[in-house]
Amino acid sequence: MTAPSTFGLSSEARNLHWLLTNLVEEVPGILSVAVVSSDGLLLLSSDPGRNEAARRPREGRPTGPRGSSADLATIVSGIGSLTIGAAKLLDFGGVKHTMVTMDEGSLFVMSISDGSLLGVHGSADCDMSVVAYHMALFVGRAGHVLTPELRSELRKSLESEPTGSAR
Repeated sequence: MTAPSTFGLSSEARNLHWLLTNLVEEVPGILSVAVVSSDGLLLLSSDPGRNEAARRPREGRPTGPRGSSADLATIVSGIGSLTIGAAKLLDFGGVKHTMVTMDEGSLFVMSISDGSLLGVHGSADCDMSVVAYHMALFVGRAGHVLTPELRSELRKSLESEPTGSAR
């Protein structure tokens, strides 16, 4: 992973970037990570290509299964919304986390705070319990600082970053 540029960000935003970088670098099998706001907007990502795609206007985004429709932030937001709706229909309380296992990998979605979500794309051989444990650590450390002001700062920094720079 290329280290994101944190120049000009608040200490809380830099701390979240650091936590995300550590999550990806320290946990074997994690391929990419996204932090998504309650309205589905990408706030942080471990994949510079995802950040660049999020900045492009919708009409300039590629289409098809490898384009914007497969963006991790979009998938995380959709799964989060679906599971919240299911929990309401079943009257089982709030959703804590969701795991989807596939032949070639896994997807983990965990609530952070105020509807924000942490999504992790893992390889097929990742240890799901280790990934879930480290996600819970991230959520515990990030949840109390992910205020509306910080979410706004992260989104603005993502939108204003020059295209082509490493994030």
